[in-house]
Amino acid sequence: MTAAPNPSSAERVLTIPNALSVVRLLGVPVFLWLVLGPEADVLALVVLVISGFTDYLDGYLARRLGQTSKLGALLDPIADRMYILAVVFGLAMRDIIPWWLAIILPLRDVMLFGLVPFLRTRGYSSLPVHFLGKAATAGLLYAFPLLLLGDDTGTVAGLANVFGWAFAIWGVGLYWWAGILYVWQVRRLMATVPPLKAQ
Repeated sequence: MTAAPNPSSAERVLTIPNALSVVRLLGVPVFLWLVLGPEADVLALVVLVISGFTDYLDGYLARRLGQTSKLGALLDPIADRMYILAVVFGLAMRDIIPWWLAIILPLRDVMLFGLVPFLRTRGYSSLPVHFLGKAATAGLLYAFPLLLLGDDTGTVAGLANVFGWAFAIWGVGLYWWAGILYVWQVRRLMATVPPLKAQ
């Protein structure tokens, strides 16, 4: 049975899901060091697998234990973005992916960050994450470990490279499609919601 949500849970900080999100964030520099330092790709893949599992687990536990919080809603997408940026930077530095791919992903986030001042004029700090954005993030988080695994020779590496690029192409497309939908949502919000009155 799912635990009933605590009315004050939205303000909680010390929760199991939040701790898992912090662990995910701490794994970002570890991943980069493994990829760019000793080039310990197997250990780097282990970090990514743990990150993916804890990403699922923190959301599951937040709902199961009634420990959803404002901090958790902030930490989870930040951890996702940090991993995507770390992975594309690391793979680009290793010449596993081209630099244009490493640039167009953060450009989308820069575009969305530019929408925040417009949202604030209507009393919002962000828009809810929709399914398309989650699907895009999932596709990219599958793509990059496969591309890292594909940076080798042999049948397994060859298959990983093919599937990795398939996930990457779909992931990038969905990532930008989701971004364009966010822009449309903000435009609609600006047209339908009156601005906040100056205090």
